[in-house]
Amino acid sequence: MELDRVVTYMNLSLCCRIYSSSAGALACALILVNCTACDSHPPAQAAVAATPETSVNSAKPASPSAPGPLEASDPRFFATTGPLVAEQQADIAAERDGRIVTIAVQIGDRVQRGQLLAMLDDRVLRSKCESQAAHIASVRAQASEWEAEEMTAKADLHRAEQMRADKIISEETWEHAKYRVDETVAEVNHNHDEEAVAEADLKTANLQLEQSRIVAPFAGVVGRSSVRPAQEVKAGDVLFWITAVAPLRVLFTVPESAMAAFSVGKPIELSTADYPGLRQEGRIVRVSPVVDPASGSVQVIGAVVHPSPLLKPGMSMQVRLAP
Repeated sequence: MELDRVVTYMNLSLCCRIYSSSAGALACALILVNCTACDSHPPAQAAVAATPETSVNSAKPASPSAPGPLEASDPRFFATTGPLVAEQQADIAAERDGRIVTIAVQIGDRVQRGQLLAMLDDRVLRSKCESQAAHIASVRAQASEWEAEEMTAKADLHRAEQMRADKIISEETWEHAKYRVDETVAEVNHNHDEEAVAEADLKTANLQLEQSRIVAPFAGVVGRSSVRPAQEVKAGDVLFWITAVAPLRVLFTVPESAMAAFSVGKPIELSTADYPGLRQEGRIVRVSPVVDPASGSVQVIGAVVHPSPLLKPGMSMQVRLAP
């Protein structure tokens, strides 16, 4: 390339000498300057040509590294929420019509099985029970008298049959003795039937009297109360809601894609926004055998292991697989 430049320079100089006129000399000088400028900076032109490509390449961000597994698709990081429930929860309703005369508990009170919650007015039922009990006693006394009469009549009939065989008494006298036995037997049976009916009525009255006492069906805590003194209630009206405090269960759902990881016996970790520092252990005890086609999820039940006293039924818990 240097040799070509020298040759070109020599040819142009010769041309300038041949064309000695001022115009020719000027033309040659311009050609020489242009050639010199064009040939004297080839590396700079190469650098300029390379600059755009270099700038573009340097502006490109580095290729990101391959992302790790998404938490949403990895069961180890899957988290959901569900309520805490107790195994025993019940609405306590009135079993008969009546008027509230006593309220023995309030919301938040702990109760034992069979403990009185409220009382309906039972004065009429108590009077009925007492009347039925007196009637039963009277019927039994009458039945005892007729049973004694029956024994006497049977003894008289036995003697009459012997005397009849010996032709001592007439046939009519024997028939009278037999009729008296039949009469006493009928009266005894009638009194026994009346006694059975009276006992059934007394049992019904006692049952209604027992229904006047609204009691706790199991040990727990009063979660709701909707009674007030002198309130008239109907059979079926819900008066209290009782929930046990233990054992506690957490109900939640998991997507079909993650249900294989949430199998029975797997440990889970529970937390709640109410107590940010609380971490509660649990384990899966039930998994629904069917998938809900509408949501594509399965129902799971977890047991809370050694629940904290801070936990209460109804709280919302965050659930994830234990690490």
